[in-house]
Amino acid sequence: MKLKIFTLALAAMSLYSCGPSQDKESNDKTTEMNDSAITETQWVLEQLEGEKIEASQNGKLISFTLNTEENRVSGYAGCNSFFGSYELKAGNRLSFSTLGLTRMACPEGAFNESELMKVLDMTDNYRINGDQLELNVGKRAPLAIFKKVDKNAEPIVEKYWKLKTLEGQPVKMSKNQEKEIYFTLKMNENRVVGFAGCNGMSGTYKLEEGNRIRFSHMATTMMACPDVDVNEADFLKVFELTDNYTINGDILSLNVGRRAPLAVFEAVYL
Repeated sequence: MKLKIFTLALAAMSLYSCGPSQDKESNDKTTEMNDSAITETQWVLEQLEGEKIEASQNGKLISFTLNTEENRVSGYAGCNSFFGSYELKAGNRLSFSTLGLTRMACPEGAFNESELMKVLDMTDNYRINGDQLELNVGKRAPLAIFKKVDKNAEPIVEKYWKLKTLEGQPVKMSKNQEKEIYFTLKMNENRVVGFAGCNGMSGTYKLEEGNRIRFSHMATTMMACPDVDVNEADFLKVFELTDNYTINGDILSLNVGRRAPLAVFEAVYL
């Protein structure tokens, strides 16, 4: 009888000792899965304290990446780059520490970097919903919402493309021209913004497989243009005709079919 009681007690102790170990293993797996979902990914700012944000500033995206090596965070705050460290814990707990900024002089009216840095300082947890990342404090509404960007995403978007040639002819900026001719494809709502030589321009675009691109609803402001070397109508015609593009390094060509490029642009990093 004593032997039977001892055997049962030993079995109970064995089950008890296995239970916590299995739970810990499960928690570790969950933590590891969560960690891999947020790290080594570029997160681009979409909303800050409930307000939509124009992520592209000075030719770069307001964003950050958590690097697993030494738990380092690095990113761009709108004018300056920032860096520091982070800590991830079970239960989607996240905190940032020792954050620092470079010290570039920021233009007047630029995005308020201090607001973003304040949010990072307050963050104590996160939530991932599809391709969106929410940074939170407690159970409040999200402090900030970011969107996941594939590092191998389309290289044509969110870049400042300066016009180099139009129908094979080199383009030079006129003395009385306000600024150079350019365009940028914004990820936000697939918008096109740019300058056609005298007037600002806007529109929408659609990217498809095989470097296919379509522009639509292209329009300009209605300023009277002085003697500008480039005919704006000819430039806008490029967007009407274009159905594909090619990129070679920092050179972009807008094409129709397999003809010679309608226009050639160069990426400018401001």
